[in-house]
Amino acid sequence: MKKHYSPLLKICLAIFLFAATGAPGQNEITIRPELTVLGSTKPIPVSLDGFSGEVADVLKFDLYVQGFSFVAPDAAQYQISGTAAGSVQGRVVDRIAKSTILSHSYTGASLRRQAHTFADDIVQAITHKKGIAQTQIAFKAQSTSTGNGEIYVADFDGHNAQSITHDDTIVAAPAWVPGRLAVYYTSYKRGNPDIFYHNLGTGQRRVIAGYSGLNTSAAVSPDGSKVAMILSRSGSPNVWVCNADGTDLKRLTTSSEDSSPCWSPDGQWICFATKIAERRVLAKVPAGGGAMQPIPTPGAPNPTEPDWSPDGKWIAFTSQTAEFDICVVPASGGAPTVLVAGEDPSWSPNSRTLIFTRRSVGRYTLSVLDVFTKQVKDVARISSSDSQPAWAR
Repeated sequence: MKKHYSPLLKICLAIFLFAATGAPGQNEITIRPELTVLGSTKPIPVSLDGFSGEVADVLKFDLYVQGFSFVAPDAAQYQISGTAAGSVQGRVVDRIAKSTILSHSYTGASLRRQAHTFADDIVQAITHKKGIAQTQIAFKAQSTSTGNGEIYVADFDGHNAQSITHDDTIVAAPAWVPGRLAVYYTSYKRGNPDIFYHNLGTGQRRVIAGYSGLNTSAAVSPDGSKVAMILSRSGSPNVWVCNADGTDLKRLTTSSEDSSPCWSPDGQWICFATKIAERRVLAKVPAGGGAMQPIPTPGAPNPTEPDWSPDGKWIAFTSQTAEFDICVVPASGGAPTVLVAGEDPSWSPNSRTLIFTRRSVGRYTLSVLDVFTKQVKDVARISSSDSQPAWAR
């Protein structure tokens, strides 16, 4: 049906269009909403002056994987300068505002630790968000891509790595207890894939799931009180949940093939990979029990290994076609964004950086990815094959 407009409305429309397009010969002004698009955000340009060696390397790594790029001083929005003669002294100047936004001296730790602290302060001063340079990861290290290995913990860039197991057996799936120096993992130490709890402060560990069959993929609730896991004690691998000490075990799913549970930040849901009508999909189930709900990932087939971002907005996962890709989808489902080739994604506390496993000539390497700029750096290698990373939060 053809629309008819009143003369007054026509005049108003003409005025609006003139204002929006501008008079002939004038510059156009385009007003559009600010959108955050995964994988297409421009990095923040900064310059770095006065640092060399290890301190310069640490600053470049820490800032690059949090969305910064390094340019000449006259092209930088923020100019970072200082010295590292015995201790780190750093300064950040906003070149546009012509003001110093950070000036600090760092002492009482190694130069590497001081540089990490300076990097975190830079991120806080510029973005007003907490940095990740002083966080830790856990992962599996092997001499080859298969066979026995050990669980390690390290700084997020792979340095200062320490083996927390010395069992010389098959290990898998480390998971941190939020806010504590403790992890869960699967080990064949007793000849069966059992889930262990390991206090890193005391070195004490105990089995919290040692049932006949498969016990793996422990995932700790945000408050540390519950553990979701995959058990095959009833036949097929399903999602179960228990108290942190292994008591009060409850089965949540009855699907034929479940894997890789993770928690929503509010502790209300458990996301996992499963099969529905012979197709692998992501789904979620209430942590207290209830109906399973699919999480659509159209265009990203065979989703596995989900991890829910700490801010609750995103779920990272692995999609498998001919190769493995790291993808991110809104937590409620929707069109996924393919970020980079890889698998085993784990979110950092800042909800913008992922650590993942990259296949490289028959071995595995850990890499860190800034989701919004797609900037990637490999972390320091511990063994011939490092995989299954988990970021402490």
